[in-house]
Amino acid sequence: MEAENSTRISEFLLLGLSEDPELQPLVYGLFLSMYVTTVLGNLLILLAIVSDPHLHTPMYFFLSNLSFVDVGFTSTTVPKMLVNIQIHSQLITYAGCITQMSFFLLFGELDNLLLAIMAYDRFVAICHPLRYMVIVNPCRCGFLILGSWILSVLHALLQSLVALQLSFSTDPQIPHFFCELNQVAQIACSKNLLNDLVIYLAPLLLGTASLTGILCSYAKIASSVCGLSSAGGKKKALSTCASHLSAVSILYGTGLGVYISSVSAHSSHASATASVMYTLVTPMLNPFIYSLRNTDVKRALLRLFGRKL
Repeated sequence: MEAENSTRISEFLLLGLSEDPELQPLVYGLFLSMYVTTVLGNLLILLAIVSDPHLHTPMYFFLSNLSFVDVGFTSTTVPKMLVNIQIHSQLITYAGCITQMSFFLLFGELDNLLLAIMAYDRFVAICHPLRYMVIVNPCRCGFLILGSWILSVLHALLQSLVALQLSFSTDPQIPHFFCELNQVAQIACSKNLLNDLVIYLAPLLLGTASLTGILCSYAKIASSVCGLSSAGGKKKALSTCASHLSAVSILYGTGLGVYISSVSAHSSHASATASVMYTLVTPMLNPFIYSLRNTDVKRALLRLFGRKL
């Protein structure tokens, strides 16, 4: 099946967000500006953390990894779309589609796992402050990040192997601006129950596990904060979680919106438009979320530009 598929299908047609030629310059300008903002914002956060010794703590170590992953997540899809608009083409090769799909799944799962790890970090910092540096030590931080990468790589490889088993009709068209696994599976000619279970169930289980970890961490944080007698202590504890809670709410909120739109919308283009929220808007907002309310990060950014607060 795989050999036949490779010779029969050499490329896919990405229909994008709109087929109206008059809208293409607007789409190009909007996506280019958002992509540049995403990359520059996340790279600035990454550089600020690396260059400032005061930020060499577990919390900012995880944040630097999140910034790196967000750059990779966005760079997997947007540059190809911009190039296609620039050269007036909607084509992507079969190999390019599988590669794009693999990296999108890799960075997407890393995003979920990193947010769960950061929730655990906040739980330890608030509920066990005296043992924080003992529990969240450099060795454990490295182990958590390495474990996240291994799990994400295995998930991406599994889904890619399943995608390689799919067969398609001639001139397959993907109603999306990138090779999204669910959309690719929907246009496949071959239907297999096991493949469908892997495609739809594996991401659901991993996403649910990450979200469950986040909710459990914050349930324990809420219980611990409620036990504090000082109003100032409660405010300080909650302020350390505000940025992370905002990022989690945006990511899972937009993800839920995409899922609902893909189920209820009559047009696949509606789902593609909704996907912009979590593929581009969320990574673009993260640098602002973690810097505007964080004095340490703002101070590090000012030092990076040779200024003093």
